[in-house]
Amino acid sequence: MGNFLVKTAINGVALWIAAWLVPGITFGTSPDTWAVVRTVAIVALIFGLVNAFVRPVAKLLSLPFIILTLGLFVFIVNALMLQLTSWLAGQFQLAFHVQHFFWDAVVGSLVITFVSMILGFFNPADD
Repeated sequence: MGNFLVKTAINGVALWIAAWLVPGITFGTSPDTWAVVRTVAIVALIFGLVNAFVRPVAKLLSLPFIILTLGLFVFIVNALMLQLTSWLAGQFQLAFHVQHFFWDAVVGSLVITFVSMILGFFNPADD
């Protein structure tokens, strides 16, 4: 349970940094800091669940494209997971949105992957 919470916190930080760096990814414009923190936490949980359950199936189904592109298609799969998270957040009335699929979602997924990788090095639960 502790490892799940740490990974969710890492996802939350990565999503927040992506929203800060990529103009097409937003967490809304609420002046209430706690509302934004709550939204980031819930979206991080949704993102973690999407990556745990949907991403493996998507990668398996797109395996021929992943092989054909020497792994580069994984970036498209990651962008799709971010876009799916945006859609699910909208279904729960959360203020998280990814504007355009290709540029915003792909660049956002690259930022999230990079930040998660860096923060994952400091995750004591992975030992």
